[in-house]
Amino acid sequence: MARETALLESIEGKKGQPRFKPPFPASFGLYGKPTTINNTETFGAIPFIMNLGGEAYLEAGKANNGGTKLFSVSGHVNKPGNYEIPLGTPFATLLEMAGGMRGNRKLKGCIPGGSSSPVVPGDVMMDCTMDYDSIAKAGSMLGSGAVIIMDETTCMVKALERLSFFYYEESCGQCTPCREGTNWLYKIVHRIENGAGRPEDIDLLNSVTTNIMGRTICALGDAASMPVQSFVKHFRDEFAYHIEHKKCLVPPDVQRAGSGFFKATV
Repeated sequence: MARETALLESIEGKKGQPRFKPPFPASFGLYGKPTTINNTETFGAIPFIMNLGGEAYLEAGKANNGGTKLFSVSGHVNKPGNYEIPLGTPFATLLEMAGGMRGNRKLKGCIPGGSSSPVVPGDVMMDCTMDYDSIAKAGSMLGSGAVIIMDETTCMVKALERLSFFYYEESCGQCTPCREGTNWLYKIVHRIENGAGRPEDIDLLNSVTTNIMGRTICALGDAASMPVQSFVKHFRDEFAYHIEHKKCLVPPDVQRAGSGFFKATV
């Protein structure tokens, strides 16, 4: 809820930085009045529940994961778009709804819940269902439901470079671990991608993330750290290859075949 309080600050004409809590917005929010802050998807479920009841809404999903969820699918698919499905729907079904993999290429990795959620290797993702429990078991989180599909043409170092730049740019600068840490994460990944990486950089990335997580007012520091940890964990060989050979493991012509979607999806 911390970044939502930054929205309240901005609406009040102040610098958009998170508030300390308590007090919580429900008791002291916009201009000191009780305020409800939720995303559009949450408010969108209210008419269904009011008309048909909470039990009917829960039955649309699965045990412990009731209801439906909107998934915004982007990346290397034939039909990027927004899809509302019951929680518990197999990932393979969602992928089919999105037209399947572009060019019939192999699924290399998937970010299942927005850019802050850990990446999941393609073979693991294909066994998942789209619900909180299944995605958590796979080592990630459902988050915002923004599903980013990456095929075998994707350079995972370049993808992480783009993600790290996003969080470096988005940090409000209020907390030192986030302000300085996101800068370090981007600089390290950037130099690895551009042929100046050092063998110790991989462990340094993990060290920086552990010094950010849990040490900030809002969750943006954690959001910047989790992708780094997961990319390094699952695709460490690509980072090592960049450092040793000063170039991508995925050849440039292969990357061009995948169209480099990442700039448009973050």
